[in-house]
Parts: sequence; C-alpha cells; structure tokens
Amino acid sequence: MQKLSILCLFLFIQSVSVFSQNKDLFQTTNSYFELVRPKFEGKEAYETVAFVEKYWRVAGNTGFNNTVYRISSKLEEAGYVLEKNATSEDRLTFRIETRKMERPTWEPVDGSIQIIGQTEKLLDFSTNRHLMYQYSSSTPKEGITAEVIYVENKKALKDLDVEGKIIFAGEGGYRAFQSAVKEGGALGIFTYDMPDYLQPKKNTTSIQFRSLRYDAKKPTWAVALSYEAKEKLKAALEKGPVSVHVNIQTKIYDSEELTVVANVKGSELPMESLVFSAHIQEPGANDNATGVGTQLEMAQITADLIQKGELNLKRTLTFLWGDEIISTRRYIEEEEKREPKINWGISLDMVGENTEVTGGTFLIEKMPDPSAIWTRGEDQHSEWGGRPLEKEDMKPHYLNDFMIYVFEEQGAYANWVVKTNPFEGGSDHTPFLRADIPGLLLWHFTDQFYHTDQDRLDKVSQNTMVNVGTAALVSAYTLLNGGNQTAEGMIALISASAQKRLTTEFKLSKKAITEGASKEDEQLILDTWADYYAKAMDSIKDLVPADDEGTLRRITLAKEAIKAKVPQL
Repeated sequence: MQKLSILCLFLFIQSVSVFSQNKDLFQTTNSYFELVRPKFEGKEAYETVAFVEKYWRVAGNTGFNNTVYRISSKLEEAGYVLEKNATSEDRLTFRIETRKMERPTWEPVDGSIQIIGQTEKLLDFSTNRHLMYQYSSSTPKEGITAEVIYVENKKALKDLDVEGKIIFAGEGGYRAFQSAVKEGGALGIFTYDMPDYLQPKKNTTSIQFRSLRYDAKKPTWAVALSYEAKEKLKAALEKGPVSVHVNIQTKIYDSEELTVVANVKGSELPMESLVFSAHIQEPGANDNATGVGTQLEMAQITADLIQKGELNLKRTLTFLWGDEIISTRRYIEEEEKREPKINWGISLDMVGENTEVTGGTFLIEKMPDPSAIWTRGEDQHSEWGGRPLEKEDMKPHYLNDFMIYVFEEQGAYANWVVKTNPFEGGSDHTPFLRADIPGLLLWHFTDQFYHTDQDRLDKVSQNTMVNVGTAALVSAYTLLNGGNQTAEGMIALISASAQKRLTTEFKLSKKAITEGASKEDEQLILDTWADYYAKAMDSIKDLVPADDEGTLRRITLAKEAIKAKVPQL
C-alpha cells in the first residue's frame, strides 16, 4: 500500500502541472466547438438518412448510386467544385471515381413465403426486406410451390433425396447445405440464425440479413427466417408434410462501382491530410446511412466556414464515401490519385443511434492498445467481439486519447454518453491501421436491430448525429491546424492519460495478485502500458516543426518521465 500512496502523491503533484499545460489544448478545442456547435443542426444529416435508408444498398445498384448522386449534388450546392472543372485556386473540390466491378451488382425487388393451406403469408418483402439472401436469384415470376423438409445437419443430407424440395437447414446454415442445391437438386434453402444480442424472442419479426456467393452457372436462392416465421414453420412441420409457395424477385446485373472523394485543400501543408470515411453499402438506417448523412453535413459545414473566412485549415481534409473497406483501402493504395499523405483516418459507421430504442452505446473503438491484450476493469469488448492481440500488434499514438478527450468534452456539454472499446476491427478504420496510419472507429453497439430489417429511420437520433459530427469536426480541425501549441497540449494530455492508466492498472494488478496471479505477469502489463504511452508521446512529434527544438525536447523529457515512473509490484 505504501507504493500506491507514493504513486498517488506523485500523480497529484503532476496533475497540477498537467492541468495548467493542458489549457492550451482546451482553448484550441473550445474555440472550434464555439465555431461548430451553432452550425451543426443535424437537419441535413437526418434528411440524408431518410433518403438513403429507403434503399437496399450494394455497390453498383440503384440505391447505392442514387446515394452517390445525392451526395455529389449536395456537395456542389455547398460550393465544392467538380475536380475536372476546378482551378488551382479552388480549395473545395470533389470527384466521383468510377470502376468496373469484378462481379455483378444485386438488388431485391419483391418476395414472399406462404405455407400452403394458410391464409397469412409467412414472410413478405413489404415488412421483411431481408428475407432473401443477398445475391439470391429470382424464382420464376409466378413463384414455385414445393415441399419443405427439415434437415438437422450436413451429415443427415447423406441419405436424403432433396431433389425438387426446399431444405429447412439446421446446424451450419446455408454454407453447410449449399451442396444440396448445387449437386442434390434442392430448389432452395430456408435458414434461421439470429444472435442472442438481437433479442429474437422479443423482436420476433426481425431478420438479420445474410448473403450467399453468386454463381452465374448455378443460380440459387436462400431465405432467412425471423424467429416468428421459424416457429410457425416448425409447428406446421410437426403436424405433417408442409409445402410452401415461394416467390423471390431480384435483379443481378453488370454495373460500375462509384466512390465520392471530396477535398478541402490545406493552405500551408496541403500534402498532409486527415480522412473521414463513411461506407454507403448496407441496407440499414443506422448502418450506415447515419455515417453517410453525418459526414455530408460535416462537409457542408466545413465548406461554409471556409468560404466565409471563419476557418482556415493548414492541412487537407478529405471526405470519402464508398464501399466499406474496399474503397478506403483503394484510396490508401492509389497514391497517384490522392496526392496528400494520410496522417489520420477516422471511420463513421453507425453514428446516429437513438440509444433508448436500440440499446447501443456510442463507442470510440480505440487503435490497438494494451486493453486489446489484457481486457479488464472498465475496458470491455462489445458483443461484436475481438481476438486477443499481441504486443507487436500495438499502435501507440496520441490519437486515441485525443479523440476520447474531445468527445468527452462534447459529452459533458450535451449530456451525452461516450464510451470506448478495445480494438475489434471490421470497418473502414482497419485499412488505415494495416497501412500503418493512425485510425479509429466511431460507432454504436450493442444494437438489438443491428443488420436487421428493423434498422429503420425510427431508430435514428438527429441529436446523436449532431454530437458525433460536432466532436469529429472539432477533432479534425485541431489536428489539421496542429502545431507547437497543439503539441504542448498533447504532451500534457498524454502525460495525464499515462498517469491515470498506470494508477488504474496498478490497482487491478495488486488485486489480481491477491487472487493468485503471477507478480511477473502483472508487472509485464504495467511495463507494456508504460511502453505504449512512451511511444504515444513520441508520436506527437508529427505535429512539431523540425526546428522547434524546445517542444521536441519536452516530448523526450515527458517520454522519459513515463518510463521512469512505472509502478513496481
């Protein structure tokens, strides 16, 4: 206990110094908050969500492309100039990138399932637009009528004649039974697979969308059942043989993939940039029409501030809308098209939830830090989950703590809950990290309507989009105009964050040791966190001019101080 008391006393003394130094960062971010808050109403964001969520969006299809055209139209209205028409004096530009797709696009048209002998439909597209698997082919226009047989698992297929029948799949879902269609002559497959976090016994009519691999030589279809539909079908089968009428109408056709890239050219360091990315594809409102809409209003506000002379950005700000992960990865790789170096990348994915309805908490998914190796205390993974990382997977950087700081400022202002989760992956932040670019995710989870056909406009909060968009812009403006003063504030912030984390981990490790954990293993956790924050401190140098020896020296001293004050168990 004596070691802990000494550490706490040291941290208290240090916190006084840190608070005074961190006023620089507070003053900077506060000035941007005062600039953005009156502008960000969320009206454009919400109206865009209302437009986008009507469509089932897949790259190249009608809904995806109509979203692109709306974005480009709104950008032009805001003052962005089509890149091919722009002059060297135009700071606000955009382009639509067009690429031939390697596979055809897909969109649903209509569909229904009805048990023969029953008057009500089992499923109907008008209320369950996820009933057909993505890339399902159409049945004949009049539909098909066939017997349904329940097959418990793939092994049970061996002795069954499934030709001309519809399989109700048990264990393994579609992939386990697809050979029954391709080789066994089954007409199609019914599946049921709803994770517990979607609360299927409560949300009985929800269907989480599923997809199959398109095969032009052997087109097929599959249907995902809601909990209610699954129970009704099971009950019917218990009474005897069941036949159903299935009518599925979809479009599968060759198309082009579109990506929108909008730039606000930096006035002093245009070859350095921050990139916001929001993916268009997905069929829902929160996922990810909210990211599309929030980012569009962010682009409009930035244009307005620039044109009125109320804001200047030293570095370039980029807004990217496209196909999840694919467009972001391509943008990173195609250096000849983007020109500026990417200093930071931020993904907006599911950023507009009405948490009272969805249950999803707003989260900042951190870049890989030691909480993704040792997940304990207040650090918790979402139900999405994440594999335990290794020390070599760490991405030490000030971006984590800086973004948390800014978002918590907005949270305190708006009485809005902001939490974090250890790195899990699965969205547009991952291509940045794979390219060794600092990148993180803004999102919500757990959401009881995630990827289901109940993810509609009534689950969206305009206020949430205002909060996310405001804090995201303030973060971006601070970084894009970052220099000596910002760096000094970052030094104080990372020092304070390191102190707080080491105190927390020290307490957790002491408790773990009393419960039988190895002292050596617990010391490794403390040492790893100290090393992480020492390297995060080092990353602040990217904000500092090379000739600013004073700030660079203070970074080195602060880094050494973190290493010197690692508590010993």
